[in-house]
Amino acid sequence: MAPMKIYGWAVSPWMARALVCLEEAGAEYEIVPMSRCGGDHRRPEHLARNPFGEIPVLEDGDLTLYQSRAISRYVLRKYRPELLKEGDLEGSAMVDVWLKVEAHHEEPTLWPIIRNCIISPYVGFERDQAAVDESLGKLRALLPVYEAHLSACRYLAGDDVTAADLCHFGFMRYFMATEYAGVVDAYPHVKAWWDALLARTSVKKVIAGMPPDFGYASGNIP
Repeated sequence: MAPMKIYGWAVSPWMARALVCLEEAGAEYEIVPMSRCGGDHRRPEHLARNPFGEIPVLEDGDLTLYQSRAISRYVLRKYRPELLKEGDLEGSAMVDVWLKVEAHHEEPTLWPIIRNCIISPYVGFERDQAAVDESLGKLRALLPVYEAHLSACRYLAGDDVTAADLCHFGFMRYFMATEYAGVVDAYPHVKAWWDALLARTSVKKVIAGMPPDFGYASGNIP
């Protein structure tokens, strides 16, 4: 069987969400690199894969999927359904809960901090400190929820890693590269959870393609 193809640029936190699940699944895949700066995501051939012009896109035989969380769930359902706790009604419900928390709370809270603290200085935009401060306020309200939950279990859906944890990786990686990473130190269970994710072979492989400056300082932006 031909390997899956995943289209995008490896520095993207959305791409990373899918890649870390592909690695955890042990799936055979190849990255089809694209250039954001070159507008590859707006070309007709990519719009045929994803009409929204976004990445990543996964091709598995005749199946084409977009949206990183859908890709992640598909890959794990195919190769490692235990990482979704399929067959365990309560366990799979907890995976779903924390995937929703990641989608509706973690990503929207971290992205303005990442965008303003890491990307804006390189692309000529002024840093919007008010937006950063607003998001930091939201984060300081969010982290105690994670801390309380993780005080009772090692990972978000129990004592074993699941898709819920893996899908947090991409945005946490870049937040922890900002000057505000120390905020997490006040929450020892959150810090232990993050350190445990960083120790995983899958995460180590994916993070190698995610320079903390998105590649701007080196000029290696996609």
